[in-house]
Amino acid sequence: MNRRNGPYVRFKRVLDVALTLASTPLVLPLMAAAAVAIKIDTRGPVLFVQERMGRDGRIFRMYKLRTMVVNAEELKAATLDEHTKHFKTLDDPRITRVGRFLRKTSLDELPQLWNVLRGDMSIVGPRPTSLTLVQYEPWHAARLAVRPGLTGPWQIDGRNQTTFDERVHMDIEYIENLSLLQDIKLIARTVGVVVKGKGA
Repeated sequence: MNRRNGPYVRFKRVLDVALTLASTPLVLPLMAAAAVAIKIDTRGPVLFVQERMGRDGRIFRMYKLRTMVVNAEELKAATLDEHTKHFKTLDDPRITRVGRFLRKTSLDELPQLWNVLRGDMSIVGPRPTSLTLVQYEPWHAARLAVRPGLTGPWQIDGRNQTTFDERVHMDIEYIENLSLLQDIKLIARTVGVVVKGKGA
């Protein structure tokens, strides 16, 4: 059975919406406190909005709490490693003081719950990238078979210590074994990783 469609997708969508709505009373105060801290710490908007690639290569606008200086995108080229598709240093100079805390606790990801409600994302799935299809190798495209997620296997088992290719392998393994049980286990493990601040 192709679990990328059918009952699994429908049940997963119900789970996404239910968990998002249930978390709202906790999430809204946290976001409000984070917004105040961001405005006190640096000038610029509270939210960072960026186009990301979702299921089947569809582009959508993803929301995060801003953790970097306002001209971070202009400085990106100087810090991006073409081999890993990630930054050359974990001590990225573009990250603000408040931003470091938000990333360590993963609070910067909270606005993406709006993306989950809209259907752009799921709670569990491959993390959406800002890369274009031109930058993907042909086999990388397999990770686009499902909705991207707030959390996924590499965030738990690899975090910032893995290359892009290694992350794609993890994503493909996840996609080949889609199940609600796997998703629930990944959500539970994510909570543990966030609480410990592991690899953030």
